[in-house]
Amino acid sequence: QVQLVESGGGLVQAGGSLRLSCAASGRTFSSYAAMGWFRQAPGKEREFVAAISGSGGSTYYADSVKGRFTISRDNAKNTGYLQMNSLKPEDTAVYYCAAEERLGIFTTIQGYVYWGQGTQVTVSS
Repeated sequence: QVQLVESGGGLVQAGGSLRLSCAASGRTFSSYAAMGWFRQAPGKEREFVAAISGSGGSTYYADSVKGRFTISRDNAKNTGYLQMNSLKPEDTAVYYCAAEERLGIFTTIQGYVYWGQGTQVTVSS
């Protein structure tokens, strides 16, 4: 069983930055698992934000965050990151990290088996 724990959320003013972390643990976790970030705003469905392949060589972003967010990972630490710059009030949501042991890069909720509990990001105007 893989456990994912997000951290780094908080309250920030518009234009500010935050870096989210996703620490993975568990005996079955592979350092080459695909990882992704999703978010869910109040009253809305969970949506894709960014994804990264196991090696870190491939990334993919939602259009709404492209150029502002950067996904990365440190396989030696089994940790994924989401650097969020130029934050906007519409980025306010609970952010979830997800992991999948299959090789590849996945942009849908159904592509991931393991999920964290989420971390709140609030951007004030």
